[in-house]
Amino acid sequence: MRLVVCSLAAILLLAPAARAEMSGGKVKIGVLTDLSGPYEQNSGVGSVEAAKIAADEFGNKVNGVPIEIVSADHQNKPDIGAAIARRWFDLDQVDAVTDLVNSAVGFAVLEIAKTDNKAVLLTSAGSADFTGKACAPNNSVHWVYDSYQIGAAIGQALPQLGKTWFFITADYVFGRALQDGATAFIEKNGGKVVGAVRHPLGTSDFSSFMLQAQASKAEVVAVANGGDDAINAVKTARESASPRSRRWCRSDSTRCRQSRPPACSSRRA
Repeated sequence: MRLVVCSLAAILLLAPAARAEMSGGKVKIGVLTDLSGPYEQNSGVGSVEAAKIAADEFGNKVNGVPIEIVSADHQNKPDIGAAIARRWFDLDQVDAVTDLVNSAVGFAVLEIAKTDNKAVLLTSAGSADFTGKACAPNNSVHWVYDSYQIGAAIGQALPQLGKTWFFITADYVFGRALQDGATAFIEKNGGKVVGAVRHPLGTSDFSSFMLQAQASKAEVVAVANGGDDAINAVKTARESASPRSRRWCRSDSTRCRQSRPPACSSRRA
Protein backbone atom coordinates (compact mmCIF):
# COMPACT_ATOMS: atom_id res chain seq x y z
CA MET A 1 0.00 0.00 0.00
CA ARG A 2 2.86 2.39 0.62
CA LEU A 3 3.78 2.12 -3.05
CA VAL A 4 0.35 3.36 -4.03
CA VAL A 5 0.47 6.16 -1.45
CA CYS A 6 3.73 7.35 -2.97
CA SER A 7 2.16 7.13 -6.41
CA LEU A 8 -0.56 9.60 -5.52
CA ALA A 9 1.95 12.26 -4.58
CA ALA A 10 4.04 11.58 -7.67
CA ILE A 11 1.30 12.51 -10.12
CA LEU A 12 1.73 16.22 -9.56
CA LEU A 13 5.52 15.87 -9.76
CA LEU A 14 5.48 13.96 -13.04
CA ALA A 15 3.21 16.31 -14.95
CA PRO A 16 3.50 19.83 -13.53
CA ALA A 17 2.49 21.45 -16.82
CA ALA A 18 -0.77 19.55 -16.83
CA ARG A 19 -1.68 20.43 -13.26
CA ALA A 20 -4.16 23.10 -14.32
CA GLU A 21 -5.82 20.66 -16.73
CA MET A 22 -6.57 17.88 -14.27
CA SER A 23 -9.73 16.04 -15.30
CA GLY A 24 -12.77 18.05 -14.26
CA GLY A 25 -10.92 19.62 -11.36
CA LYS A 26 -9.88 16.30 -9.82
CA VAL A 27 -7.02 13.79 -9.93
CA LYS A 28 -8.30 10.65 -11.65
CA ILE A 29 -6.15 7.55 -11.22
CA GLY A 30 -6.70 4.33 -13.18
CA VAL A 31 -5.60 1.05 -11.62
CA LEU A 32 -4.93 -1.14 -14.66
CA THR A 33 -4.32 -4.65 -13.39
CA ASP A 34 -5.00 -8.37 -13.78
CA LEU A 35 -8.49 -8.99 -12.39
CA SER A 36 -9.04 -12.44 -13.89
CA GLY A 37 -5.73 -14.14 -14.72
CA PRO A 38 -2.54 -15.58 -13.20
CA TYR A 39 -1.49 -12.35 -11.44
CA GLU A 40 -4.84 -11.60 -9.83
CA GLN A 41 -3.83 -13.21 -6.55
CA ASN A 42 -0.83 -10.94 -5.96
CA SER A 43 -2.21 -7.79 -7.58
CA GLY A 44 -5.74 -7.53 -8.98
CA VAL A 45 -8.49 -6.52 -6.59
CA GLY A 46 -5.91 -6.03 -3.85
CA SER A 47 -4.23 -3.28 -5.86
CA VAL A 48 -7.55 -1.56 -6.50
CA GLU A 49 -8.48 -1.63 -2.82
CA ALA A 50 -5.00 -0.46 -1.82
CA ALA A 51 -5.34 2.55 -4.11
CA LYS A 52 -8.68 3.41 -2.54
CA ILE A 53 -7.24 3.08 0.96
CA ALA A 54 -4.28 5.24 -0.03
CA ALA A 55 -6.59 7.93 -1.39
CA ASP A 56 -8.57 7.80 1.85
CA GLU A 57 -5.37 8.22 3.88
CA PHE A 58 -4.72 11.39 1.88
CA GLY A 59 -8.19 12.61 2.81
CA ASN A 60 -9.22 11.84 -0.79
CA LYS A 61 -7.37 14.96 -1.90
CA VAL A 62 -3.91 15.91 -3.20
CA ASN A 63 -3.04 19.57 -2.64
CA GLY A 64 -6.73 20.26 -2.21
CA VAL A 65 -7.66 18.49 -5.47
CA PRO A 66 -10.17 15.59 -5.10
CA ILE A 67 -8.98 12.06 -5.98
CA GLU A 68 -11.01 9.51 -7.92
CA ILE A 69 -9.94 5.86 -8.38
CA VAL A 70 -11.11 3.80 -11.38
CA SER A 71 -10.01 0.31 -12.41
CA ALA A 72 -9.98 -2.14 -15.32
CA ASP A 73 -8.74 -5.62 -16.26
CA HIS A 74 -5.98 -5.69 -18.91
CA GLN A 75 -6.28 -9.51 -19.18
CA ASN A 76 -2.48 -9.72 -19.53
CA LYS A 77 -2.78 -8.58 -23.15
CA PRO A 78 -0.74 -5.54 -24.26
CA ASP A 79 -3.24 -4.54 -26.94
CA ILE A 80 -6.13 -4.57 -24.46
CA GLY A 81 -4.10 -2.65 -21.89
CA ALA A 82 -3.10 -0.04 -24.46
CA ALA A 83 -6.71 0.35 -25.67
CA ILE A 84 -7.96 0.89 -22.11
CA ALA A 85 -5.22 3.44 -21.42
CA ARG A 86 -5.98 5.32 -24.62
CA ARG A 87 -9.69 5.45 -23.77
CA TRP A 88 -8.93 6.54 -20.22
CA PHE A 89 -6.61 9.33 -21.36
CA ASP A 90 -8.61 10.54 -24.37
CA LEU A 91 -12.21 10.11 -23.24
CA ASP A 92 -12.42 9.43 -19.50
CA GLN A 93 -9.97 12.15 -18.39
CA VAL A 94 -7.73 9.80 -16.39
CA ASP A 95 -4.55 11.58 -15.30
CA ALA A 96 -2.38 8.58 -14.37
CA VAL A 97 -2.32 4.79 -14.71
CA THR A 98 -0.86 2.63 -11.96
CA ASP A 99 -0.18 -1.01 -10.99
CA LEU A 100 0.37 -2.58 -14.47
CA VAL A 101 1.29 -6.05 -13.33
CA ASN A 102 2.71 -7.72 -16.49
CA SER A 103 5.65 -5.86 -18.01
CA ALA A 104 4.47 -6.36 -21.59
CA VAL A 105 1.27 -4.47 -20.76
CA GLY A 106 3.32 -1.85 -18.92
CA PHE A 107 5.47 -1.11 -21.95
CA ALA A 108 2.41 -0.78 -24.21
CA VAL A 109 0.70 1.63 -21.80
CA LEU A 110 3.89 3.65 -21.34
CA GLU A 111 4.03 4.35 -25.08
CA ILE A 112 0.47 5.71 -24.96
CA ALA A 113 1.31 7.81 -21.90
CA LYS A 114 4.32 9.36 -23.61
CA THR A 115 2.20 10.37 -26.58
CA ASP A 116 -0.48 11.93 -24.38
CA ASN A 117 1.97 13.33 -21.78
CA LYS A 118 0.36 11.36 -18.96
CA ALA A 119 1.82 9.65 -15.88
CA VAL A 120 2.48 5.93 -15.47
CA LEU A 121 3.17 4.70 -11.93
CA LEU A 122 4.67 1.21 -12.14
CA THR A 123 4.05 -0.65 -8.89
CA SER A 124 3.82 -4.24 -10.18
CA ALA A 125 5.76 -4.58 -13.48
CA GLY A 126 9.26 -5.97 -12.95
CA SER A 127 11.34 -5.54 -16.11
CA ALA A 128 14.56 -3.59 -15.56
CA ASP A 129 14.06 -1.96 -18.97
CA PHE A 130 11.61 0.49 -17.39
CA THR A 131 14.64 2.21 -15.91
CA GLY A 132 16.93 1.18 -18.80
CA LYS A 133 16.33 1.42 -22.52
CA ALA A 134 12.62 2.24 -22.06
CA CYS A 135 13.20 4.86 -19.36
CA ALA A 136 10.73 7.77 -19.64
CA PRO A 137 11.61 10.17 -16.78
CA ASN A 138 8.96 12.69 -17.78
CA ASN A 139 6.17 10.14 -17.68
CA SER A 140 6.95 7.15 -15.47
CA VAL A 141 8.16 6.11 -12.03
CA HIS A 142 9.18 2.53 -11.17
CA TRP A 143 8.57 1.69 -7.48
CA VAL A 144 9.16 -2.03 -7.33
CA TYR A 145 11.70 -4.86 -7.66
CA ASP A 146 13.14 -5.45 -11.11
CA SER A 147 14.80 -8.26 -13.05
CA TYR A 148 18.29 -6.77 -12.54
CA GLN A 149 17.85 -6.72 -8.76
CA ILE A 150 16.60 -10.32 -8.64
CA GLY A 151 19.42 -11.48 -10.91
CA ALA A 152 22.00 -9.79 -8.69
CA ALA A 153 20.57 -11.52 -5.61
CA ILE A 154 20.75 -14.90 -7.36
CA GLY A 155 24.38 -14.25 -8.30
CA GLN A 156 25.30 -13.53 -4.69
CA ALA A 157 23.59 -16.75 -3.58
CA LEU A 158 25.38 -18.88 -6.19
CA PRO A 159 27.91 -20.48 -3.78
CA GLN A 160 25.07 -21.75 -1.58
CA LEU A 161 22.83 -22.92 -4.42
CA GLY A 162 24.97 -24.55 -7.11
CA LYS A 163 27.01 -23.93 -10.24
CA THR A 164 24.85 -25.41 -13.01
CA TRP A 165 21.36 -24.01 -13.67
CA PHE A 166 18.27 -24.82 -15.72
CA PHE A 167 15.49 -22.25 -16.21
CA ILE A 168 11.75 -22.79 -16.51
CA THR A 169 10.70 -19.36 -17.77
CA ALA A 170 7.43 -17.57 -18.50
CA ASP A 171 7.43 -16.80 -22.22
CA TYR A 172 6.85 -13.06 -22.14
CA VAL A 173 8.89 -9.96 -21.51
CA PHE A 174 9.28 -10.22 -17.71
CA GLY A 175 10.13 -13.92 -17.69
CA ARG A 176 12.74 -13.47 -20.41
CA ALA A 177 14.19 -10.41 -18.68
CA LEU A 178 14.38 -12.28 -15.39
CA GLN A 179 16.22 -15.21 -17.00
CA ASP A 180 18.61 -12.88 -18.85
CA GLY A 181 19.33 -10.87 -15.72
CA ALA A 182 19.95 -13.95 -13.60
CA THR A 183 22.09 -15.58 -16.30
CA ALA A 184 24.40 -12.55 -16.45
CA PHE A 185 25.08 -12.74 -12.71
CA ILE A 186 25.29 -16.54 -12.67
CA GLU A 187 28.01 -16.46 -15.34
CA LYS A 188 29.73 -13.50 -13.71
CA ASN A 189 30.05 -15.55 -10.52
CA GLY A 190 31.41 -18.65 -12.23
CA GLY A 191 28.19 -20.56 -12.82
CA LYS A 192 26.67 -21.89 -16.03
CA VAL A 193 23.15 -22.16 -17.47
CA VAL A 194 22.96 -25.62 -19.03
CA GLY A 195 19.46 -25.29 -20.46
CA ALA A 196 16.10 -23.54 -20.41
CA VAL A 197 12.50 -24.02 -21.47
CA ARG A 198 9.73 -21.44 -21.82
CA HIS A 199 6.09 -21.90 -20.91
CA PRO A 200 2.98 -19.87 -21.85
CA LEU A 201 1.55 -17.43 -19.33
CA GLY A 202 -1.23 -19.16 -17.40
CA THR A 203 0.20 -22.70 -17.49
CA SER A 204 -1.44 -25.16 -15.10
CA ASP A 205 0.59 -28.33 -15.72
CA PHE A 206 4.39 -28.04 -15.50
CA SER A 207 5.11 -31.78 -15.65
CA SER A 208 6.78 -31.77 -19.06
CA PHE A 209 8.93 -28.78 -18.14
CA MET A 210 10.03 -30.45 -14.89
CA LEU A 211 11.02 -33.58 -16.79
CA GLN A 212 13.25 -31.50 -19.07
CA ALA A 213 14.77 -29.81 -16.04
CA GLN A 214 15.53 -33.16 -14.40
CA ALA A 215 17.03 -34.54 -17.62
CA SER A 216 19.46 -31.60 -17.74
CA LYS A 217 21.07 -32.82 -14.48
CA ALA A 218 21.48 -29.17 -13.43
CA GLU A 219 22.23 -28.61 -9.76
CA VAL A 220 19.64 -25.82 -9.62
CA VAL A 221 16.28 -25.50 -11.37
CA ALA A 222 15.15 -21.85 -11.45
CA VAL A 223 11.47 -21.07 -11.98
CA ALA A 224 11.38 -17.62 -13.60
CA ASN A 225 7.75 -16.59 -13.45
CA GLY A 226 5.20 -15.31 -10.93
CA GLY A 227 1.62 -15.38 -9.72
CA ASP A 228 -0.39 -18.54 -10.37
CA ASP A 229 2.35 -19.82 -12.69
CA ALA A 230 4.80 -19.85 -9.81
CA ILE A 231 2.28 -21.58 -7.55
CA ASN A 232 1.57 -24.26 -10.14
CA ALA A 233 5.27 -24.78 -10.85
CA VAL A 234 6.05 -25.27 -7.16
CA LYS A 235 3.13 -27.69 -6.80
CA THR A 236 4.47 -29.75 -9.71
CA ALA A 237 7.97 -29.67 -8.25
CA ARG A 238 6.66 -30.99 -4.96
CA GLU A 239 4.85 -33.81 -6.71
CA SER A 240 7.80 -34.80 -8.91
CA ALA A 241 10.26 -37.52 -7.96
CA SER A 242 13.21 -35.16 -8.01
CA PRO A 243 16.73 -36.42 -7.29
CA ARG A 244 17.83 -35.30 -3.85
CA SER A 245 20.98 -33.70 -5.29
CA ARG A 246 19.00 -30.94 -6.99
CA ARG A 247 17.97 -27.55 -5.65
CA TRP A 248 14.93 -25.59 -6.77
CA CYS A 249 15.06 -21.82 -6.87
CA ARG A 250 11.82 -19.92 -7.29
CA SER A 251 12.35 -16.51 -8.89
CA ASP A 252 8.95 -14.87 -8.90
CA SER A 253 7.93 -11.25 -8.94
CA THR A 254 8.81 -10.62 -5.32
CA ARG A 255 11.59 -12.92 -4.25
CA CYS A 256 14.06 -15.65 -5.11
CA ARG A 257 14.22 -18.43 -2.60
CA GLN A 258 15.52 -21.95 -2.45
CA SER A 259 12.97 -24.73 -2.22
CA ARG A 260 12.74 -28.46 -2.66
CA PRO A 261 10.09 -31.06 -3.34
CA PRO A 262 8.08 -32.23 -1.54
CA ALA A 263 8.09 -29.11 0.66
CA CYS A 264 9.62 -25.65 0.44
CA SER A 265 12.85 -25.60 2.40
CA SER A 266 16.30 -24.03 2.59
CA ARG A 267 17.85 -27.49 2.76
CA ARG A 268 19.38 -29.43 -0.12
CA ALA A 269 16.85 -31.43 -2.11
